Amino acid sequence: MSIEHLHAVPHLTTSLTGPLQEIETHFLEHQAKIEAWFREQWQQTPAPFYGSVDLRNAGFKLAPVDTNLFPAGFNNLNPAFMPLCVQAIQSIIEREMPKACHILIIPENHTRNLFYLENLATLQEVIIKAGYEVRIGSLLPDLDEPMTIDLNSGRQVILEPVLRDGDKVKLSNFTPCMVLLNNDLSDGIPDILQGVTQAILPPVELGWNKRRKSDHFAHYKQVAEAFAEMVEIDPWLINPLFHHCGKIDFKKQEGGDCLVKHVSLLLEEIQQKYDQYGLKNKPFVVVKSDAGTYGMGIMTVQSVDEVKALNRKQRNKMASSKGGQGVGQVIMQEGVYTFETWGSEQAVAEPVVYMMDHFVVGGFYRVHTGRGINENLNAPGMHFEPLAFAEPCNTPDQNKAPDANPNRFYAYGVIARLALLAAAREIAEHN
Repeated sequence: MSIEHLHAVPHLTTSLTGPLQEIETHFLEHQAKIEAWFREQWQQTPAPFYGSVDLRNAGFKLAPVDTNLFPAGFNNLNPAFMPLCVQAIQSIIEREMPKACHILIIPENHTRNLFYLENLATLQEVIIKAGYEVRIGSLLPDLDEPMTIDLNSGRQVILEPVLRDGDKVKLSNFTPCMVLLNNDLSDGIPDILQGVTQAILPPVELGWNKRRKSDHFAHYKQVAEAFAEMVEIDPWLINPLFHHCGKIDFKKQEGGDCLVKHVSLLLEEIQQKYDQYGLKNKPFVVVKSDAGTYGMGIMTVQSVDEVKALNRKQRNKMASSKGGQGVGQVIMQEGVYTFETWGSEQAVAEPVVYMMDHFVVGGFYRVHTGRGINENLNAPGMHFEPLAFAEPCNTPDQNKAPDANPNRFYAYGVIARLALLAAAREIAEHN
């Protein structure tokens, strides 16, 4: 198994059932052209170190709804993906930092979230297997000595205090060549990372203190339009429409007129596309913080009246996101239904695709038994079902029926890579 074979998306053995739609069939028919197009794009704009993309598959539409450049969930991937992760890491580090040998991971300040720490242990393990010495440096303000945390998997995570030495960061006996951020910097860039000369991936400028979803989806719109022209489809089929409001204060009820105006416009635009395709679904809009949310500060609306009638509890819920950060800007995004369900309970599900460098290395379904087909699934009560692969590096099988599970996942990988390309262009804009 070589890195050259990783350009294609792996085969699934288990997936959700249901007929493959026109979009997915169309992608399979144009696979060679699609892969050649991606190769050209990655040469022009190198991919981020890693990323994950939340997708929604409505059957008639398949689109990304969120792109995370600091993914936490590697522990949810099927272990069969690990060889792909190892080779993808070797690929990007050899390109970005060919002489690197010591890598420092800087994580979120979670010490009680064992699921997150399992993610951290998995990430460290994969990079070690890629041939690098890896330690974890914590930004916890009261951490004075290494902290060892035992995990349910039987593994351990050792968090060590990060020190500043001139224009470098280090641990007491470890100076890294490269820093890997697994912290989305929602609270801002900490002083200890200001002006550091070591390579930091992804760049600190891509943290949620500065990054905006509306910027990302503006880039994605351009990517989707170029791709759609190349494969001859309507870009709307893979692109969620959106608007955004630059200033809003839910608690003080300021900026409400902007919200009402743009939700109204967006609902009209979605209805026009539904009418064009003869769809009977009711349009809906997802309103969320324009910065990272961790599933917080999100609401679904189907009419302008719902926006006008927000009560105090709903406004308070929308007023803050991760870490108590205030929400001052919002993005209003076309809601994409999901027609996918999981298990005997028919629980609503959405695929999450993971990438390292520009390679798809796996994914899982986010499943929620208490949410509907038009609701946010990134909420308490969700769980994850890893995707299982038949053979890690196979290409889609042209001899199988279009709705065969492996072929469905190929379409997911295409859309996820389009979102990753949009993120790569965000990074290029900051460099």
